[in-house]
Amino acid sequence: MARRDREEALTLTNPTSSSFPITALDPLDAEFGFSRPDFRTSQLAGSVEFYQRHVFLCYKNPQVWPPKIEASEFDQVPRLLSAAIMARKADMNKKTRLTICEGHDGTEASDGDALIFPDMIRYRRLTHSDVDSFVEEVLVKNGEWLPGTPERLKGSYVFVCCHGSQDRRCGVCGPALISRFKEEIELHGLESTVSVSPCSHLGGHKYAGNVIIFGSKINGEVTGHWYGYVTPEDVQVLLEQHILKGEIVDWLWRGEMGLSEEEQKKSQEIRIKLNCETDVGKNAEELSQTHKSEDTAACRSRLEVKGCCQGNGNSYCCQNPVFPEKQENLDANAGATKVISDKNSSKELNSGIKSLL
Repeated sequence: MARRDREEALTLTNPTSSSFPITALDPLDAEFGFSRPDFRTSQLAGSVEFYQRHVFLCYKNPQVWPPKIEASEFDQVPRLLSAAIMARKADMNKKTRLTICEGHDGTEASDGDALIFPDMIRYRRLTHSDVDSFVEEVLVKNGEWLPGTPERLKGSYVFVCCHGSQDRRCGVCGPALISRFKEEIELHGLESTVSVSPCSHLGGHKYAGNVIIFGSKINGEVTGHWYGYVTPEDVQVLLEQHILKGEIVDWLWRGEMGLSEEEQKKSQEIRIKLNCETDVGKNAEELSQTHKSEDTAACRSRLEVKGCCQGNGNSYCCQNPVFPEKQENLDANAGATKVISDKNSSKELNSGIKSLL
């Protein structure tokens, strides 16, 4: 495919410059950035509140966003759209979340553009007079908004919370991630298929850097995966493993659009068990109960020092917190790791996986 054709296939281009030229080396990093005391001290999986649809309104940049988009002093379109969605939420059959993302007039992400996931569509240039009819026709009736023409979105869309006026941690971590994403996207030659944009408050400031990745699976299903405690060093992993290979990066994974908090935890548990069986390289039915217990315990032990903790001294994994002062208890209980039973457990595992697909 010609480069021009590939570029035209992307429906949301990356801004040419970052609104926040802050890096991980910023003096604020020790207090609010990736070196802050509370970084990677909480469990991630199951930390995304259940919702089914995500609307992004492109509007200006993080430097001018107030702490609350519904604030009376904020510009009309974001304020009115937020109020309209809140007023009509009881009439919607999909729990809907509204987030502001960066907009630049004269680009593919102009002020007033509305992106909707998992629908993967965009409506152009909403104005304050359009808000009520847009909410009614698109979000309440799940139809098309007649004044506009829905445009199909293609590729992967990455949103990074950079809402510094809401929380300083997002204001410091977010811009550094935006910068690294742009670098890695260019290095991998993915400018025409992967877009990254700063966005407003997502929920869970303590998990900053917060990242959401929307994209289509092989079967066409659109997913929205949330990641937390992401550092610039993790960006390449997210790009290569999640976006290019379609594999979830579990040690940074917070949850997924469309799943409840408990379903998120169960989904990860199933993936981990499945990966454990894959890692030992043998079918569960061919292993004795003793061998399975040992292999499962070993696999989970590897998971506890994988990824975010990097196995550095007394550090602990954000997915399976093992605080230094509790390490002795962990060692004492290592042999009590829950195992997967023979055929019945395998059937249950397969059934659980199918129910989440």
